Amino acid sequence: MSLISEKDVLVPLDVLADFRDDYIANYLRATQNSGRLMLFAGDQKIEHLNDDFYGDDIPEEDNDPEHLFKIAQNAEIGVFATQMGLLARYGMDYPDLAYLVKMNSKTHLVKTSQDDPYSGQLYSVDQLMEFKGNSKLNIVGIGYTIYLGSEYESDMLAEAAQLIYEAHRFGLLTVLWIYPRGQAVIDEKDSHLIAGATGVAACLNSDFVKVNAPRAKDGQDSAVLLKEAVQSAGRTKVVCAGGSNAAPEDFLKELYKQLNVSGAAGNATGRNIHQKSLEEAVRMCNAINALTVKRVPIEEAIKIYRGE
Repeated sequence: MSLISEKDVLVPLDVLADFRDDYIANYLRATQNSGRLMLFAGDQKIEHLNDDFYGDDIPEEDNDPEHLFKIAQNAEIGVFATQMGLLARYGMDYPDLAYLVKMNSKTHLVKTSQDDPYSGQLYSVDQLMEFKGNSKLNIVGIGYTIYLGSEYESDMLAEAAQLIYEAHRFGLLTVLWIYPRGQAVIDEKDSHLIAGATGVAACLNSDFVKVNAPRAKDGQDSAVLLKEAVQSAGRTKVVCAGGSNAAPEDFLKELYKQLNVSGAAGNATGRNIHQKSLEEAVRMCNAINALTVKRVPIEEAIKIYRGE
């Protein structure tokens, strides 16, 4: 396991002097003193409505929002990302977690064939800081989704820029979810386009950017193609989306390649964790965390998932 110290944390210049120590503490807490981010994504209750939480092969307990908090409480994770409303309803019972508040969300009901995607801002940073102070929860950062290529991308870019600036002023971390999507986008998982998306995140001064792994092409593996995006991001660190539910060991093997071949700095995983019983979800979390933060070999991570 490779640990970093306070002096290793790059503090952006828009962090106010009085909040530099807060930024460093939030960065080290979220990355578990590793510089790598293991983000448990629990924002899909809006994004995908109930499609991800109820149905065949999904445990009944996943339909209850508290399932997400129970996983985060019992597993090894860096940060749990969700909307402020769920924190207001459940945070009092889970005060020790590190939280990242998702500042925008939209449902999947309006398809691109009807209108290009737009996900508007739900809260201001001032409101978030007021909530943080009143609730005493350990909120370490914010997240925001941009649909690059949407005809509304300029609105989302502007909102993201303002949120990042304000969040950094108060020492909070920032994570952008950036997905090329809209009628102008031919291939959402084109490696060159994803590299463009991570470059946008760098220009917006985000600390981390979550993108989908590119589609394998012309005989080149996805993890190899992702290298372009990692380089394009510069000092903004790239984390890969977990995507739809996959066979657990296949998922872990792909994540291992993203971390060790591509040079990605973490992952943001939702469905591949929470669409499991609590006991299995915790094992999956711990295996993902072991790969991401502890940098264990893939064989060891698989043993952790199996409970061996």
